Amino acid sequence: MTFTKICVLGLGYIGLPTASTFATNGLQVVGVDVNPHVLETLRNGGIHIHEPGLRTVVEAALKSGKLTVSEKPEEADAFIIAVPTPFYGDKIGEYNGQKYKLADMRAVASATEAILPVLRKGNLVVLESTSPPRTTVDLVAPILEKSGLKAGVDFYLAYSPERVLPGQILRELIENARVIGGVTPASAQAGRDRYAIFVKGEIVQTDATTAEMVKLMENTYRDVNIAIANEFSRLAERFGVDVWEAIKIASLHPRVKILSPGPGVGGHCISVDPWFLVEAAPDITPLIYNSRKVNDAQPHYVVELTRRALGSLNGKKIAALGLAFKPDVDDLRASPATEVIHLLQKEGAAVKAFEPFKPDADLPGITAVPTLEAALKEAEVVLLLVNHTTLRALTPEKLASLTSARILIDTVNGWAGKNWEGAGFVIRRLGVRK
Repeated sequence: MTFTKICVLGLGYIGLPTASTFATNGLQVVGVDVNPHVLETLRNGGIHIHEPGLRTVVEAALKSGKLTVSEKPEEADAFIIAVPTPFYGDKIGEYNGQKYKLADMRAVASATEAILPVLRKGNLVVLESTSPPRTTVDLVAPILEKSGLKAGVDFYLAYSPERVLPGQILRELIENARVIGGVTPASAQAGRDRYAIFVKGEIVQTDATTAEMVKLMENTYRDVNIAIANEFSRLAERFGVDVWEAIKIASLHPRVKILSPGPGVGGHCISVDPWFLVEAAPDITPLIYNSRKVNDAQPHYVVELTRRALGSLNGKKIAALGLAFKPDVDDLRASPATEVIHLLQKEGAAVKAFEPFKPDADLPGITAVPTLEAALKEAEVVLLLVNHTTLRALTPEKLASLTSARILIDTVNGWAGKNWEGAGFVIRRLGVRK
């Protein structure tokens, strides 16, 4: 099946790379976003997100004329919905006294509604946004069928989640295996035909709800295993064990791979997707629910670690290094580092934060400074929250030349193996009792 024009709704971390990749592979692509700043930035030749190699691809797509941007969808052969699916800020669910977060699907619903005026017989519609089970059949399909066309009969409808890692999106978009879940086998085949233009990995066809579950379980699997690692760090500290050494030794077992503990779990996938499963079936997901609670509590544990190192936090001047949710990216969404900072400030600490991949970070309630030197100035303690390569590379000698602070708190094992004590520092590491 041939598609020559595609309309991509949502030009964020997934939508923009996807639209640009289709365009550089010869298709005519209209990128749609409701944010005027995003559209203005792209029309002026810029990009609004940091991702290695993305600027080059976007510039090539725009310069060729194959990629254009608009505030509303146009008639096309295929439509891709790649809008955010956050939580409600003011709504929660509850089951047997246990409270859980609820998915805010208004952006998906709105994007789907926007397609209605231009939906035609024979079109393909693909939802890429991470969504609770049955979103494709229970939310998207009924909206689209207001057109008078029948999903799976008059037009093709499928779900195909992104499965890429920030920092490697462009490569993994092409090389990773892709799952296409159709409301009918023909819809899955239509989706396969569309993605096959650039996907080199295996393309697996299934039904829409299975595809939704696959995406959610991939990230839930990681979340549960990170929760085990975080609990291991707490146990190790209680019993006088270096958790990092213990993880290294335990992972020598051929069937064991323990992930790394840290200040928590962030980003728009691993910290979010498990809640979609809990929301859909709270009565049969106690393990997923409790793993989420463990990881959501980890920033509080980091604050307690800091309190033990400093005593009272009130009035203490802290340099917090790293704001991203993972190393070597500029993505600050749902970052545990920001939660740690908010908690420290609630205890009266004065925190200056530095994010090397986003020195102009603008976060409500957080004082982010543009340089490492500015963060370290007047600091009494240095808190490593993200294992960025540039921060991990700091030596005791270099840090000593930049700050009079001599207390270090390492939550990601980035400064292990360096002679900090020999340079006059006192270092506390997550998962290691001192």
